[in-house]
Amino acid sequence: MNNYSILLLSTILVPLIIAIILLGFGKMPKNATQFLATLGFFFPALGALILWVSFEPLDASGYDYLWSIPTGLEGLGITLKLGLNGISAPLFFLAGIVGLAAGIYAMQSGAERLQQYLMLILFMQAGLMGVFASVDIFFFYFFHELALIPTFICIGIWGGRDRHSAAMEMTIYLTLGAMLSLLGLLAIYFQSGAESFDMISLKEAVAANPIEGGAQNIIFGLLLFGFGILVSLFPLHSWAPRGYAASPTSIAMLHAGVLKKFGLYGFVQVALPLVPLGALHWSSVLAWLGLGSVIIIGLITIAQRDLKEMVGFSSVMHMGYCFLGVACISVLGAAGVIITMVAHGLTVALLFLLGHVVYKRTETYDMEDMGGLVKHAPALAAFFTAAVFASIGLPGPGLLNFFGEFTIFAALWAFSKTVTAIAVLGVIISAVYGLRAIGRIFFGAPSEAFEAHLKDHTVRDITTAEKLPVLLLLVTLFVIGLWPRMMTDEMNKTLQDNFSSIDASIENVAISDASDSKMELAHVIETSAE
Repeated sequence: MNNYSILLLSTILVPLIIAIILLGFGKMPKNATQFLATLGFFFPALGALILWVSFEPLDASGYDYLWSIPTGLEGLGITLKLGLNGISAPLFFLAGIVGLAAGIYAMQSGAERLQQYLMLILFMQAGLMGVFASVDIFFFYFFHELALIPTFICIGIWGGRDRHSAAMEMTIYLTLGAMLSLLGLLAIYFQSGAESFDMISLKEAVAANPIEGGAQNIIFGLLLFGFGILVSLFPLHSWAPRGYAASPTSIAMLHAGVLKKFGLYGFVQVALPLVPLGALHWSSVLAWLGLGSVIIIGLITIAQRDLKEMVGFSSVMHMGYCFLGVACISVLGAAGVIITMVAHGLTVALLFLLGHVVYKRTETYDMEDMGGLVKHAPALAAFFTAAVFASIGLPGPGLLNFFGEFTIFAALWAFSKTVTAIAVLGVIISAVYGLRAIGRIFFGAPSEAFEAHLKDHTVRDITTAEKLPVLLLLVTLFVIGLWPRMMTDEMNKTLQDNFSSIDASIENVAISDASDSKMELAHVIETSAE
């Protein structure tokens, strides 16, 4: 344990403690509430940045800032063990920076019962930081649930149209996904023979005594559908666009931008290293479902006229690329998944935020009722255009999205040229709905409804307060996009170690096709390393 380990724990405790203060101290003055909330959102973002910049693996485990905290459940193998490795560190930073942007915007929202609203978002923030800081898979799951519960409450109370039915649908889907995921994680623990739930011990146990191939197939199947529901994998996606459309903006930013990465992170950090034969068994199914997300949901996105629903469907679509990267079962594919997760998290949070800024100027999300907004809000038009360009991977702030998707395509080419050729069509689909939205909202002829709105309202450009969270996300996208090695150097080392253990695991599993599987993975790993 060192000062950085204490800082890691503090990024979880500070928002959690402030949330408890807001909950337990009764009605507080608005200034005091905002001051405490600002501290609760700013501290995790700053701490995550410091920890990411200072990251240096301590030993062969690939982790830094390791700290075990007694829970009284050690006899059950459960210890609150915290730490970061090359995979979790950039996602931990993502949680901090999106949380700060969402928190700043929430304080501007004018929501009724603002103190309770900010309290729930701070609980969510604490859970998000805990998800990516947890080395123990029990607490990895626990923190996900801690972050998920405020989501349902906020949608039900502060959400928009159809919020109650949307919250109920999300609750049913995500509870089912969480249960399947929990079964898969528990099965890994019991099948591995490890004495602890922490990922380091599990990897060591599986390396020494790999899980039998048939059991791996069942476990990965549970995780595929459990994590798949949580990440809105086609055709288990219907909760996401409807839920995001009904969500308060800050909740949509946090859930789509960060919390939905839980499942994909679980695939890369847990499932692939521990049950690689199961991943091989399900890889073709996963690839075709990923294509369904990219192509079918992409075409549905084109058909949307509601701006917020369009962003929600586009989020589902872009997660399809990540599932394709997982299906490759390679260092290159997994690297593309992590880069794309970070890029998508920043971009989708930015689009939900800017979409609401547009709504406040037009009083509608229907793009058919807009038009010509660039004359009244040129700065807003510039920010929105930059966000869309980032989403579709064009130069500028979109460099990080481009790197992520290109890396996945490169890995996918070694997996299946046919799947790659189909998946590339998603780039065209993204450009169609993204550029059409820019044209319709800002540069098209104003609709009669919008002209009538202009007679009764003065439309202001984006304000300085609104620019702050927008610039926070845009600058982060731009900086990492210009220098992706700040993320990829340590990430690649961790992935290489993970896939070395995958190779060793396959080598030790006594099943009839183990030799072929080993050769296939060894080829992909060698190609990726080059």
